[in-house]
Amino acid sequence: MDQQAILEKLKTLLPEAIKGSADRYGQLEVQVERLKIAEVVKALRDDPEVGFNLLIDIVSVDYSNYPGWTGDRFGVIYHLKSLGLGHRAWLKVTTPEEEPSVPTISHLYGNADWLEREAFDQMGIRFAHHPNLKRILNHHEFVGHPLRKDYPITRRQWLSANESLMDEMNARLNKKGYV
Repeated sequence: MDQQAILEKLKTLLPEAIKGSADRYGQLEVQVERLKIAEVVKALRDDPEVGFNLLIDIVSVDYSNYPGWTGDRFGVIYHLKSLGLGHRAWLKVTTPEEEPSVPTISHLYGNADWLEREAFDQMGIRFAHHPNLKRILNHHEFVGHPLRKDYPITRRQWLSANESLMDEMNARLNKKGYV
């Protein structure tokens, strides 16, 4: 299925969710209504003609220093691929600085759990209904979000007490039947 066919399929499935599209370096890029992202991802994953069965990555962006940018400050880009059919797409949403929030897709792709936590930790974007949205790269006492353009990068932050990660480890061990 070519890019145009994928886009037409998506417009047929969820026309109200599509804000625009582009061919970006030979890659299909679709701008999606922020609150509809989980519906769009599910539709693209579950439709056998499209079959986006792999979430490659979730990337967060701070657009505050982009020349000429007038939209929402933050963006989230979802990189999807169909392993069986070989095509790819980027889905893009934006979210305002005042309350940066996007619906989670962690219930649709297992790796979204950690990727969303990384975007939360580094950029401060919340993922509504995420099952365990807490820091993953910075320590739990860290203040701020280091990938934001206005973060003072030379700022030092000390950790005064370790945080146990046993809640996560035990949940994973229970899931596999080890505990």
